[in-house]
Amino acid sequence: MRPQKVLDGDLMNGLAKVFRSLGYEGASLQELSVETGLKKASLYHRFPNGKQEMAESVLLHFDQWVKNNVFSALSDEKHDPIIRLKLGLEQIRLLYEGGNQMCVFRTLSMDKGLQLFENNLQEGIQQWINAFVNIGLAFHLSLEKAEQLAIQNMIDIQGSLVLSRIMKDKTIFENALKNIEERYIT
Repeated sequence: MRPQKVLDGDLMNGLAKVFRSLGYEGASLQELSVETGLKKASLYHRFPNGKQEMAESVLLHFDQWVKNNVFSALSDEKHDPIIRLKLGLEQIRLLYEGGNQMCVFRTLSMDKGLQLFENNLQEGIQQWINAFVNIGLAFHLSLEKAEQLAIQNMIDIQGSLVLSRIMKDKTIFENALKNIEERYIT
């Protein structure tokens, strides 16, 4: 068996780059082919169900990365809640490259993408909310307050990514993460 021309991690990164920047509707097979370094036939060989399967794979890839990095940092009971929060926020910085990358949830929630991936997107957002609720509970907040902060955190992260991109000012994203930290630590 011949070795793969493009490794799975590189393939997912290439696909993610296109879906993050163009969304589902805007991601053409040509763009996906160019960014991954694979011909269209090779993409179909790896993803027989086409672009929808590629986007689903990207969602799964991000889901696993977030679980392994963000959620595990936020829930690691070997550390006190302050350290857990700081480690989790650092992983969020990495995920979004300091505010330079859009969230795949946002770009796949437009137009047809929302119809195709609504359940995946809702589950993914709920996992983020749950992770922030749990860190809030670790800070001894009431369940109601932890839920309020968790939702506000998601609004701040998602909104700051959009504003950072539009305003070409990555400090907006960084300030949002600092505000999240201050909500729990002060």
